[in-house]
Amino acid sequence: MKLRIVNKSRFYRVFILLFVVLLFVLFNFCNKSQSEEIQHYKTITVNSGDTLWSIAQYEKNENAYYKDLDIREIVYDIKEINNLRSSNLSINQSLKIPTVM
Repeated sequence: MKLRIVNKSRFYRVFILLFVVLLFVLFNFCNKSQSEEIQHYKTITVNSGDTLWSIAQYEKNENAYYKDLDIREIVYDIKEINNLRSSNLSINQSLKIPTVM
């Protein structure tokens, strides 16, 4: 099967556009995979009466890392960082909380 290019200028424009898009995607992929942001954490100890919601509320007000996030996003983030499957906390449990240095 032999293909014939009917409109060469259109073919070149599409080819160049696809090439630029491919370079953009590759550049973004390589840039993100090699740039590991150094994350700083503080460790907090769960006290009697603490919940993930109350910890998230405190961090939203006091921690610049969580300044503009919704409480639900903060709770989810804390659960992910600490590999928590549920929202149940134990007294004297340690939690890692990301911070801005």
